Amino acid sequence: MGAAVTVWTERRYAVIDVEGNGQHPPDLVELGVVPVVAGEIGEPVAWLVKPQEPITPMARRIHGITNDMVAGVPVFADLAAAIQVHLDGAVVVAHNASVDLGVLRRKMPDFAPTEVLDTLKLSRRLLPAQASHRLGALVEVLHLGEGLPPGLVPHRVTYDVLVTARLLVWLATRPNGTPRSFEELRDGPGGEADALF
Repeated sequence: MGAAVTVWTERRYAVIDVEGNGQHPPDLVELGVVPVVAGEIGEPVAWLVKPQEPITPMARRIHGITNDMVAGVPVFADLAAAIQVHLDGAVVVAHNASVDLGVLRRKMPDFAPTEVLDTLKLSRRLLPAQASHRLGALVEVLHLGEGLPPGLVPHRVTYDVLVTARLLVWLATRPNGTPRSFEELRDGPGGEADALF
């Protein structure tokens, strides 16, 4: 008898995105999380975080977050417990997950999600003919930004987690509308875990 198959909607997901201060290594200045439960995208939550080092001009041009915007917000240690609540027990999802997880793990050294799906790797595997797998390119070609609340912009975490969650749902649904299994999302060709970080 074969291994049990889990429909992807039977798992709980936490889609994450981080924005950094542009330093090397980058420090966290904004974190967003949106839950996906039973295949439905929930309400996003976002935190501005006071970094230890200032935001560089280049990073500020990308995400628009200024040093003044983070001057009076909590440091990560003051937010860690609230953030952990959103991540515990969930499959963590991000686009180019190694970057987001690298920043988070510097802040939360004990953070070790049991499962991680990388929508960048998934899109490369499931959409091989796509010219670009950058998040912005996928948002454009798959129309993932349509109907988002006004005022949301790319490179701010609320926008990025919502479009990444929509990308996850799109990739997890076959063209005929049936859901893929979690194992299909997790495992690459030949059983390789190419979607895992």
